[in-house]
Amino acid sequence: MKKLTGAKIVIEALIEENVEVIFGYPGGAVLPIYDELFKQHKIRHILVRHEQGAVHAAEGYARSTGKVGVVLVTSGPGATNTVTGLADAMMDSVPVVCISGQVPTHMIGNDAFQEADIVGITRPCTKHNYLVKDISKLSSCIHSAFYIAKNGRPGPVLVDIPKDIQTFKTNYLGKKLTKSYSFYKPKVKPPMEQIKKFVDLLSATRKPIFYVGGGVINSGIKASKLLKNLLKITGFPCTQTLMGLGASPTSDNQFIGMLGMHGTYEANLAMNKSDLMICVGARFDDRITGKVSGFSPKSIKVHMDIDASSFNKSVNADLLIQGDLSKILEMTLKYINDEKIIFSKNNTKDWWKQIEKWQSRDCLKFKNSSKIIKPQFALQRLDYLTKHLNPFITTEVGQHQMWAAQFLTFNKPKHWMTSGGLGTMGYGLPAAMGVQIAHPKDLVIDVAGEASILMNIQEMSTIKQYRLPVKVFILNNNYMGMVRQWQELLHGNRLSESYMESLPDFVKLAESFGATGLRVEKPSEVDDLVKEMVKIKGSVICDVVVDPKENCFPMIPSGSTHDQMLLGPNDKVEGEISEEGMVLV
Repeated sequence: MKKLTGAKIVIEALIEENVEVIFGYPGGAVLPIYDELFKQHKIRHILVRHEQGAVHAAEGYARSTGKVGVVLVTSGPGATNTVTGLADAMMDSVPVVCISGQVPTHMIGNDAFQEADIVGITRPCTKHNYLVKDISKLSSCIHSAFYIAKNGRPGPVLVDIPKDIQTFKTNYLGKKLTKSYSFYKPKVKPPMEQIKKFVDLLSATRKPIFYVGGGVINSGIKASKLLKNLLKITGFPCTQTLMGLGASPTSDNQFIGMLGMHGTYEANLAMNKSDLMICVGARFDDRITGKVSGFSPKSIKVHMDIDASSFNKSVNADLLIQGDLSKILEMTLKYINDEKIIFSKNNTKDWWKQIEKWQSRDCLKFKNSSKIIKPQFALQRLDYLTKHLNPFITTEVGQHQMWAAQFLTFNKPKHWMTSGGLGTMGYGLPAAMGVQIAHPKDLVIDVAGEASILMNIQEMSTIKQYRLPVKVFILNNNYMGMVRQWQELLHGNRLSESYMESLPDFVKLAESFGATGLRVEKPSEVDDLVKEMVKIKGSVICDVVVDPKENCFPMIPSGSTHDQMLLGPNDKVEGEISEEGMVLV
């Protein structure tokens, strides 16, 4: 058997893991791997302009395909630049394998040039990581990394490879004969007894609500289909988290809107007043619960998740069902079918009447204008004119993110990519790049804010190099909009450093990157802009100048409960926001 260098083993292992694309940036500590990349034609390398962009691109690729996203970076600053992206992938459960170069083994700990303890640095923000000091363990570490990244609750794994390990030689036995460190064995199948208890609760409830999170999407297309069937059979209302949008069609009559801090009035009130809350692949995070002590006080809570560490973390559940969601939903539907259980609409008739009453408040209604573009209007028109194309949507983070979640339609899973847990400004553009690489013929739109788009605007250069037809739809209000909104509502309108006084000309900026730049300032021009954006074959940056003072409603003020929502600008926060409330924003 011919011995292979460590660098060659990396490439061979990636090929065996069916890797088609790597997002990376070369440097001294990974040059042997890049040399091997040059010699092969099975893996495509995408040269990003910043390592954070590489991880976000890998996230977009992974989330839109269900595959593992792969990143390759050098040591020191190359590796440390990935930290925000890895933390983002960890919080949002995205399968990513990051391969980083490291200084030679004998120099580790000597403050060598471009040395950083990336294993130590990333330990809190990865599922697992490896420092490979033995060439014989290299292939095992790589294959194990892929296994850990995609099994159980998905997440990022880092493999740190010293430069000398990349040049040493050893036998590569192939994936089948390589000993994998498969100590990680997530529980996939739940006990049948738990399923029976769950169905009993479904049969007895009068005020149910399905609370659906991103875990359904992570579980795969099958889980989304099974969830859709269960919703149809029960006839129960469904709400989705920011990360769960598209798990079941948001155009469906049973969907009552997103819930949480900027969720709909009806979704949040239904959560608050329900007698049975069925949490499917969500984690009761603070943006959902608001004030925990007042969160859905009278409901029986069922929590389904692959990750046991999510159980009883902030909200105690009455029934815990651990396992892969597709397996849980499949077993539930089979039991209902086998036992011939029928769900009577009479049981929830009054509950639906109450929900319809809440819906009549039309909480997403806004005061439109014929003179200035309202951001909600711009997104309504974007949705109306593009939804037949079923676009992939990414966002940055801020007001535009919430408006996009409120006003866009998501009828398929894996078409909505946003930073939920970490809330990473600058996520959307590189994520859109990764999505476009995975789906070259589809429409990919990054809904952005003028502040957040500048955080990774350098990736327009990558988009130019690979001729990616990414569309950027900037809602430009000249402010860090969400920061300004919180300052206005919660901090006495003291607008501290939230105004963007020196913005670039986004049309000229687009042109400098070889893209098309479009700008609109009047509501009557929005439709033509969207049509032109879609028609253009290449990349486009749209500068949509919107009302700088518009706030995102509904909103649950800091430290408040679901039934204490602000529905519009005429609603005011009662009294002073406590220090605790300010902390909880």
